[in-house]
Amino acid sequence: MKKVFLAISMLAASQAWAATETYNIDASHSFANFSIRHVVAKTSGTFNDVTGVITLDPANLNSATVKATINVASVNTGFAKRDEHIKADKYLDVAKYTQIQFESTKITASNQNQAILQGKLTIHGVTKLVDIPVRVLGYGADPWGGQRAGFEGHVTLKASDYGYGWATGANAPVGDEIEVTLLIEGVKAK
Repeated sequence: MKKVFLAISMLAASQAWAATETYNIDASHSFANFSIRHVVAKTSGTFNDVTGVITLDPANLNSATVKATINVASVNTGFAKRDEHIKADKYLDVAKYTQIQFESTKITASNQNQAILQGKLTIHGVTKLVDIPVRVLGYGADPWGGQRAGFEGHVTLKASDYGYGWATGANAPVGDEIEVTLLIEGVKAK
């Protein structure tokens, strides 16, 4: 009887493992978009060098893990002079802080397509726990014979939580709240 139970347990474990898929974040199709107050309006931009790995069981998002890195120097606001300005030490300080890193610690799914992704977000040398509502956009074949998965996430961060001081003082020209939209496309590992 013990052997039968052991065999069933091993079969169940192997089936659970087989359901787990690994997706490498496609840097050429993934973006961390942001908007922030500038004087009395808003300005926006993107970090277009996002890499990392997502593992998940499409039928059980609670088992997913995410590890991602953003190259801070990839910031692009559509205006080269502004990009150089915000890369300086007063703002992003890309010479000292080259990466933004995220590592998941927990996922709580409400269904197969929506979840709250919790994890450690490190920006400007400061690590904070954040909750990111995420949505699975879909899974499917790509034109090159591979499989892909798409994800979208939204979170609002405070720059001051990560040691940035640009929003301090009366009438600061740049706001403290940063609205972030993550558009992530992963390529299934073979």
